[in-house]
Amino acid sequence: MSDAFFTCRKIVLLAKSTSTQIEGVFAATEERSIPEEQEALLQQWLEEGAGNLPASESVPVVGEVSVALTSDWLEGSELLMTSLSDLNSAPEVTWCAGQQLTELHALSSSEPQDHELAELAKLPVEKTVAVAGSAPWAAVVPQTDHQIVGCAAFDVGVQNEDPAVLAWSLASEEEPVPTDPPAWPIQNVVQFYPLPTEVPYHEILWRDWEDLSAQPCVLEQVSKNTPLFEFRVMSYNILAQDLVEQGADLYLHCHPDILKWNYRLPNLLQEIQHWDPDVLCLQEVQENHYWEQLEPKFKEMGFACFYKRRTGTKTDGCAVCYKHSRFQLITVSPIEYFRPGLGILNRDNVALVLLLQPLLPEGLDLKAVSPLCVANTHVLFNPRRGDIKLAQMALLLAEIDKIAKTTEGSYYPVILCGDLNSVPDSPLYKFIRNGELSYHGMPAWKVSGQEDFSQQLYSRKLLVPLWPSSLGITDNCQYVTLCQPKKPGRRKYSRDFLLQFQFCDVACERPPQLVLLEGVTDAKPDRPAHWPKPAAMVEDPDPQPFIPRSSGVIQHGLNLTSVYSHFLPQRGRPEVTTMPMGLGCTVDYIFYSAEPVENGKSGGRRLYQDGALKLLGRLSLLSEDVLLLANGLPNHFYSSDHLCLLASFGLEISSLREG
Repeated sequence: MSDAFFTCRKIVLLAKSTSTQIEGVFAATEERSIPEEQEALLQQWLEEGAGNLPASESVPVVGEVSVALTSDWLEGSELLMTSLSDLNSAPEVTWCAGQQLTELHALSSSEPQDHELAELAKLPVEKTVAVAGSAPWAAVVPQTDHQIVGCAAFDVGVQNEDPAVLAWSLASEEEPVPTDPPAWPIQNVVQFYPLPTEVPYHEILWRDWEDLSAQPCVLEQVSKNTPLFEFRVMSYNILAQDLVEQGADLYLHCHPDILKWNYRLPNLLQEIQHWDPDVLCLQEVQENHYWEQLEPKFKEMGFACFYKRRTGTKTDGCAVCYKHSRFQLITVSPIEYFRPGLGILNRDNVALVLLLQPLLPEGLDLKAVSPLCVANTHVLFNPRRGDIKLAQMALLLAEIDKIAKTTEGSYYPVILCGDLNSVPDSPLYKFIRNGELSYHGMPAWKVSGQEDFSQQLYSRKLLVPLWPSSLGITDNCQYVTLCQPKKPGRRKYSRDFLLQFQFCDVACERPPQLVLLEGVTDAKPDRPAHWPKPAAMVEDPDPQPFIPRSSGVIQHGLNLTSVYSHFLPQRGRPEVTTMPMGLGCTVDYIFYSAEPVENGKSGGRRLYQDGALKLLGRLSLLSEDVLLLANGLPNHFYSSDHLCLLASFGLEISSLREG
């Protein structure tokens, strides 16, 4: 089963028979007749099998088989959204009874005629299947027009290659299942292996909801009878269609139909609508699709939306949407990482930061809940330029610091979503989670951990300072206007202000302790005629704030931890959010504010516990081996090359103080 790959093409539905003989349709080559030698071999094989067939057993002719389905097939991602208990009980395939069954016995007991073999050669190869041995299979082709009352008939009609229709089968080009196939009597004919029934296709991609409300911190909150404002947050890189077409080589493993936008859009919207998040953070949102299709649809779903396109010639960007029935906007801040003249910020990535006020339901007029800061970003992909990734992240954290900071100096709860193009436990990840990173001398490729370039003769190293002071951001990831006051007696002056002292009297005097060397220290600069003699020191009209810079260490004070653990203990494998070139990795995250545990560190990792913002649940991720069974990403159910991330949070609701 581990090597089996399922596809959702409308090919055939294989139904196992109890007989050792198959009458009717067996095998055919595509657009050509069966050679005479193969026809004779087939006739001999049928005659020998018929002699050993018990009278009580028979197999229906494929063209006459009828089955009854207890429920309709579910299509697309809708099947994944259905509970397992419902899926285990339906649909079931049952053979028709009564007169139809009698007719099938009669048909199966008759000998094959010459005209039947002639018709056999005309059938397309995808509509027929030949099986020999003790475990034969009957091939049944789905029919779109049900004409038999009380029984869903399957006709060998013209097949519709619609990938959205679920007819479970094994594609002939995929790898075989690890079972011994029956002997195949005819050469050069596509062989179908028996359909494994251990794990249905919809269960391969099943994602469980993990309820974390039983954590001690949440139970303590419940015991105190303190209510929580509960909401869901989704982060999703939906794969811009322009990027699909520009990088077609990355998706050669996908059926062309599932890469079309008119197929992907309904799948994406259905998935979002099913999970019903209150806050939605999207990356790789194509601009024309956003304004023409996504935003109108999101407004119908009750969202208020904000969008920021990437700078330059890129056509995609980031979007943040929130349910206006649950939140009210306080402020929104779009961020452009591109800064002209700065080589470390010369890329077109963007971000959005929103400050939202949760809206309490009626009856809680004397209650209050803290505002919530939500940030969404898509960081540079280039694995070699970790210096740019760190600078982009520092700029985002500085903006969050400004938006989420309270008048008392603390922070409102923060939720940071996005595609960070960095793997867990990479230096960039540790910087976000641990709040500190010593970067001096670090190879730039090592920052994100995406690829290993250690064998290269030359690699870019991170130097101090990582970004220039002109950016206006300190090594604590704060804007300089929010820095601590300057130390007493320490001043910083502008260049123009200092230049006026170039030829002042003090500058033109030779210090008495200076050794007199003729032609070297005995020269006295001449004051230019146009240079005015300053009467006294004047105040600097354009003072520059002092920016303290440390020796290769950057920090932030937001106390962020990840919703996901990045490991699946029940499978013993790492979690996966994307599969570039068939290799699974995690690059998408939801970070949220937590309280650091005092003196709590484990293996260099800061330990956290939930504070005012509590993690109540999350949608489980999948492992690489599971996604490989579904032919990777995108596939027929998941229409992006990333999985969506979903988490449920609770914000403490406090009582208003009277007077």
